Amino acid sequence: MSTRSRLRQIGWLRAGWTVLRVLGAQFGGRPRLVDGLEALWRFRREYREYRALSRGSDHVLRGGDIQPCLRDRTETTPVEPVYFYQDTWLARKLAEARPAEHVDVGSSAKAIALIAQFLPVTMVDIRPVDLSVPGFKFVEGTLLALPFADGAVGSLSSICVIEHIGLGRYGDPLDARGTEKSAAELMRVLAAGGNLYVTVPVAEESRVEFNAHRTFTREHVLRLFAGLALVEERYVYGREWGERYLPERGFGTGLFHFKKP
Repeated sequence: MSTRSRLRQIGWLRAGWTVLRVLGAQFGGRPRLVDGLEALWRFRREYREYRALSRGSDHVLRGGDIQPCLRDRTETTPVEPVYFYQDTWLARKLAEARPAEHVDVGSSAKAIALIAQFLPVTMVDIRPVDLSVPGFKFVEGTLLALPFADGAVGSLSSICVIEHIGLGRYGDPLDARGTEKSAAELMRVLAAGGNLYVTVPVAEESRVEFNAHRTFTREHVLRLFAGLALVEERYVYGREWGERYLPERGFGTGLFHFKKP
């Protein structure tokens, strides 16, 4: 066997290993393996077609460099609805309010960094964000002891965070009253006339799903933030977005805008 043939064989062996690894990662066990094999057959056909089209191209095409992306051909753009709705809701609320600055505690770093492009934002979390963009400032801290004086923050958010506090999921200490302490701490630092934006899982009852999160009834959320005025509430159930709490629907997400008198 010539050196060229041996190199070609090694390249295809590497390609074969890549394909097996991709099938396992993207399609998992046997029930979905048939879908993976169908996608792989389509990939093989399209690769051969593209190889013919690419003759004379400035880009080198080698079998050992293939990276099959077999699950990306979807009918609609894949979007996680809860984060899609709640992150855009927060961005809209802040764009309308236009505070001079904003403080966020523990929300999605990506969403907060995007908001920071039109509004200066300080983000507080127990885990550092090791990237930096203009307008975005990070402060390491905990929701149980925020690094702000009483009444010092005029615009404050904590999106899908307080339900996790005390369950150990993100490395925080176990605390059965983590949510109650977190709500009290958010209210402590919120300035008179300040706006607070929080989201939490809602359900037909308040319960602990250890160590993922807690769920809340609407009445429970309002008790947590008693003393604040409710400005707006929205709810996400699956891909549906509305203004009504529907306990009969089971698990959902509640989005709440409060204001401190």
